[in-house]
Amino acid sequence: MSLNKDYTKMTLDELVSEETKLKSQKIIIALLVGFIVGIAIWSASHKGGFILTVGLLISALFIGSRYSKNLEGVRTEISRRNTIR
Repeated sequence: MSLNKDYTKMTLDELVSEETKLKSQKIIIALLVGFIVGIAIWSASHKGGFILTVGLLISALFIGSRYSKNLEGVRTEISRRNTIR
Protein backbone atom coordinates (compact mmCIF):
# COMPACT_ATOMS: atom_id res chain seq x y z
CA MET A 1 0.00 0.00 0.00
CA SER A 2 1.93 2.94 -1.25
CA LEU A 3 1.09 6.23 0.29
CA ASN A 4 1.54 8.49 -2.73
CA LYS A 5 0.35 6.63 -5.79
CA ASP A 6 -1.15 8.85 -8.46
CA TYR A 7 -4.07 6.86 -9.80
CA THR A 8 -4.84 9.42 -12.51
CA LYS A 9 -1.64 8.48 -14.38
CA MET A 10 -2.35 4.74 -14.36
CA THR A 11 -4.02 2.89 -17.20
CA LEU A 12 -7.36 1.18 -16.64
CA ASP A 13 -5.69 -2.24 -16.62
CA GLU A 14 -3.21 -1.07 -13.98
CA LEU A 15 -6.08 0.30 -11.90
CA VAL A 16 -7.99 -2.98 -12.06
CA SER A 17 -4.84 -4.88 -11.08
CA GLU A 18 -4.25 -2.44 -8.19
CA GLU A 19 -7.85 -2.94 -7.02
CA THR A 20 -7.39 -6.72 -7.13
CA LYS A 21 -4.16 -6.42 -5.17
CA LEU A 22 -5.82 -4.26 -2.53
CA LYS A 23 -8.79 -6.63 -2.27
CA SER A 24 -6.44 -9.56 -1.72
CA GLN A 25 -4.80 -7.67 1.15
CA LYS A 26 -8.16 -7.16 2.90
CA ILE A 27 -7.92 -10.26 5.12
CA ILE A 28 -4.32 -9.53 6.06
CA ILE A 29 -5.19 -5.95 7.04
CA ALA A 30 -8.22 -7.15 9.03
CA LEU A 31 -6.09 -9.70 10.89
CA LEU A 32 -3.43 -7.09 11.63
CA VAL A 33 -5.98 -4.58 12.93
CA GLY A 34 -7.69 -7.28 15.00
CA PHE A 35 -4.36 -8.38 16.46
CA ILE A 36 -3.46 -4.79 17.40
CA VAL A 37 -6.89 -4.20 18.97
CA GLY A 38 -6.54 -7.49 20.88
CA ILE A 39 -3.18 -6.41 22.26
CA ALA A 40 -4.69 -3.04 23.21
CA ILE A 41 -7.53 -4.74 25.09
CA TRP A 42 -5.11 -7.10 26.81
CA SER A 43 -2.89 -4.14 27.70
CA ALA A 44 -5.81 -2.20 29.16
CA SER A 45 -7.00 -5.12 31.26
CA HIS A 46 -3.54 -6.04 32.57
CA LYS A 47 -2.41 -2.57 33.64
CA GLY A 48 -0.33 -2.04 30.54
CA GLY A 49 -0.76 1.69 30.62
CA PHE A 50 -3.09 4.20 29.10
CA ILE A 51 -0.59 5.54 26.58
CA LEU A 52 0.21 2.08 25.19
CA THR A 53 -3.48 1.21 24.86
CA VAL A 54 -4.40 4.47 23.14
CA GLY A 55 -1.33 4.28 20.90
CA LEU A 56 -2.24 0.80 19.75
CA LEU A 57 -5.84 1.78 19.06
CA ILE A 58 -4.75 4.86 17.10
CA SER A 59 -2.32 2.80 15.04
CA ALA A 60 -5.07 0.27 14.24
CA LEU A 61 -7.35 3.12 13.20
CA PHE A 62 -4.61 4.61 11.01
CA ILE A 63 -3.89 1.30 9.26
CA GLY A 64 -7.57 0.66 8.53
CA SER A 65 -8.17 4.23 7.39
CA ARG A 66 -5.19 4.22 5.02
CA TYR A 67 -6.28 0.93 3.46
CA SER A 68 -9.82 2.19 3.02
CA LYS A 69 -8.69 5.47 1.43
CA ASN A 70 -6.41 3.66 -1.03
CA LEU A 71 -9.16 1.27 -2.08
CA GLU A 72 -11.67 4.10 -2.40
CA GLY A 73 -9.22 6.12 -4.52
CA VAL A 74 -8.76 3.25 -6.96
CA ARG A 75 -12.50 2.58 -7.17
CA THR A 76 -13.26 6.27 -7.71
CA GLU A 77 -10.76 6.53 -10.55
CA ILE A 78 -12.09 3.36 -12.20
CA SER A 79 -15.63 4.69 -11.90
CA ARG A 80 -14.60 8.07 -13.32
CA ARG A 81 -12.95 6.43 -16.31
CA ASN A 82 -15.91 4.15 -16.97
CA THR A 83 -18.32 7.11 -17.09
CA ILE A 84 -16.10 9.00 -19.53
CA ARG A 85 -16.39 6.30 -22.20
